[in-house]
Amino acid sequence: MDEPFKQKGQQPAAQLPAGYAELLESLKARIREAQVRAALSVNRELVLLYWHIGREILQRQEREGWGAKVIDRLARDLRREFPDMKGFSPRNLKYMRAFAEAWSDEQIVQEALAQITWYHNITLLEKVKEPAERLWYVQQTLEHGWSRNVLVHQIESKLYQRQGKAITNFERTLPAPQSDLARSLIKDPYVFDFLSLGPGAQERDLERALLNHVRDFLLELGKGFAFVGSQYRLDVGGEEFYIDLLFYQLRLRCFVVIDLKIGEFKPEYAGKMNFYLSAVDDLLRHPEDRPSIGLILCKSQNRLVAEYALRDVSKPMGVATYRLTEALPADLQENLPSIEELKKELGYGG
Repeated sequence: MDEPFKQKGQQPAAQLPAGYAELLESLKARIREAQVRAALSVNRELVLLYWHIGREILQRQEREGWGAKVIDRLARDLRREFPDMKGFSPRNLKYMRAFAEAWSDEQIVQEALAQITWYHNITLLEKVKEPAERLWYVQQTLEHGWSRNVLVHQIESKLYQRQGKAITNFERTLPAPQSDLARSLIKDPYVFDFLSLGPGAQERDLERALLNHVRDFLLELGKGFAFVGSQYRLDVGGEEFYIDLLFYQLRLRCFVVIDLKIGEFKPEYAGKMNFYLSAVDDLLRHPEDRPSIGLILCKSQNRLVAEYALRDVSKPMGVATYRLTEALPADLQENLPSIEELKKELGYGG
């Protein structure tokens, strides 16, 4: 049999020294990391450059009364001097000016805004008016690695206004650090704009629809939710009980039980959730896990009724609503993992 083809001077695999494969993988990983750092460095310098250009334009206009036509002339001159550089269009120079006007503190620009792309920053300028809200979206983008399309979706679904708005008893049932984090992760309402359910839909229809769109569901839940199972079976005293949806929250280090309701919240739902949480803590919780948390998701709720229902319940839980609206933009789907990738990552074979 002929020897397999190899480049001149290349050793056959059998003759490679011990540890060569490990060295190759290590070097490839190091090169990829360097490429990422280089790309981030280029982006950082570009955003800082744009901010400085915008600040110069802004200061000249304020101090010397330059008109808007100066920007058009400046764009032509810069493009003539730097023909290989993109980004010196009149429109982009106006974005630079607006960017500098929106963010006067250079330290914030260096520490946060320069860590996201210029297109992320333009999106925030166009779609978010309040500085505190803009900065919150910047921090969330950095933490979650949102693409620009995902950022647009989160802004348009008003995530900032919904975050931490669910009714909970976390302050009374969880220690301070965990209760604050848990409250920040639970929102109200949840926006299931990737679903379309008829007026006669039941809880199982809602559950099946969410599972059929598990990527979108996890995006809406937020970072750190790992899917464990649906209709998760619990054996308590020889009787079988089934949890609608069971997750594990990696940041909270605890199980999260979700009970789906197609109608309005009722006080008895809290008692049922309290039972589920007791069972999960006894049957599934590991010694290093923190107390399990429950989330009752309803079509609607009377907030005062929900507050009364949770007031004296011993287990940590929240009540939130969900909203069904229009479908997600098609281009958002490209930025989400496939169901097969998600199942592989979570080790879920069902």
